[in-house]
Amino acid sequence: MNTLDSLQRRHWLGAALATGLAPAFLRHAWAADQPRFAQGVASGFPRPDGMVLWTRLTGPDLPERVEVQWEVAHDERFSQLVAKGTYMAEAAWAHSVHAEPAGLAPDRWYFYRFRALGDQSPVGRTRSTPAPDAVRPLRFVIASCQRYDAGHFAAWRQAVTDAPDLVVFLGDYIYEYASRADALRRHEGGATVTLDQYRARYATYQSDPLLQAAHAACPWVSIWDDHEVENDYAGLQSQTLDPAFRFRRGAAYQAHWEHLPYPQALRPDRGEARINGTLDWGALARLIRLDGRQFRDPQVCPKPGRGGSNTLTRQACPAFDEPGRSLLGRPQEQWLANAWDDRRPWNLLAQPTLMSPFSWTDPGAPEGGTWWTDGWDGYAPARQRLLDDLAARRVANAVVLGGDVHTHYVSQLHRVARDPASPILASEFCGSSITSPSLPQSRVAGALPFNPHVLYGRADQRGTISFVLTPQRLEATLTAVDNLADPASPVRVAARYVVEAGKPGPVAA
Repeated sequence: MNTLDSLQRRHWLGAALATGLAPAFLRHAWAADQPRFAQGVASGFPRPDGMVLWTRLTGPDLPERVEVQWEVAHDERFSQLVAKGTYMAEAAWAHSVHAEPAGLAPDRWYFYRFRALGDQSPVGRTRSTPAPDAVRPLRFVIASCQRYDAGHFAAWRQAVTDAPDLVVFLGDYIYEYASRADALRRHEGGATVTLDQYRARYATYQSDPLLQAAHAACPWVSIWDDHEVENDYAGLQSQTLDPAFRFRRGAAYQAHWEHLPYPQALRPDRGEARINGTLDWGALARLIRLDGRQFRDPQVCPKPGRGGSNTLTRQACPAFDEPGRSLLGRPQEQWLANAWDDRRPWNLLAQPTLMSPFSWTDPGAPEGGTWWTDGWDGYAPARQRLLDDLAARRVANAVVLGGDVHTHYVSQLHRVARDPASPILASEFCGSSITSPSLPQSRVAGALPFNPHVLYGRADQRGTISFVLTPQRLEATLTAVDNLADPASPVRVAARYVVEAGKPGPVAA
């Protein structure tokens, strides 16, 4: 085992980023001097004996098929090589590489790199998960919603400095829109529709040096939300009710798999893909990831002539409480019911949005409160089914992780979701965006009194949430970027919360 002391790791990474005297995986973060590896390297979906190693070949005149060599070593200089192999990168899959070394030691950090066409990639750093019977602390970061033209990705610098074992990305890795007229930085092209357009958008995002550094620093586990395809889509229904949406969604799903370290087993097939699954961190925790878009029913009461979301009262939309509707799809609901693991001290649920109820007006008024239909509030019976099952399975320490709404929320999930007088069943941490803009903070602050189970709500903060998990407690640190126009912007601590084992509900620290 070569697990580094967390303070050592933080000092090492922080000093490297501050001084520029970084190890290879950070020093070459921009990958500007590796023309065949201009989008950097990444790893993901770690296991006790391996993980996925990713890169994408770039540059002109690439052959249809290119043999790519990969290497894994104990040290950054690769003098202690432990595994190597080849992967055939194909034009049909954007020359992406999804190598899957096996037979590695559990609970260990490794370095990796690629070679192809006479060029060598930047060096990345990754790790295996602990052995199934080992109880080891877990440091992880949740992040979501990184709109390129809304600002620089300064939040990633702090996330890397925190030296996580794992990044859990909760959706909206790219945005499909054309650049705004007032964009802080611009990207080429209009709205993404075709496979080539989605590929080009990922290439733009992955040219960012801070995002490259975050990918190279540790393994990732990812899910998607809507903007990887189109805002507010639901299953095969687009916001514009486009009859050809199936083809756009298929192109987007393919590009998503091509540009992130997904295993080959999750490669899209005939326009569909599976991203839900589980990851076990030894005997400490199970991380469950969900797909909140591909299988959902359309949103209730959309605006005339459109699909997608709306915000309205229960009185104006009786369909809010239709029992048959699902955000996950019934097969995935059943899969989730079987995925909870009451043998482990902690269960972490990675899903794309805010699960806690949130009414913008008094829910006790005759109108029944005002609710947003794209999130779980638009699928309230499905949410209650999830909570009922969680309670029935006696999962002691459940923590829901979310993104999507561009606001830091910390909340209690109650046994009966819309009844804050019922017992607290789980804790929720919904992270704000890396850059994407939100509502005015005054609007969120004005609604908090109607939602007493929500302990913290800040729409004026962009950032991530870092966690330290042990058998005894979960510690959460919410961060906020000072200035999105500055890639070197300071990132400050906005709040800290703790969840003690056996005591559901976050407490301010």
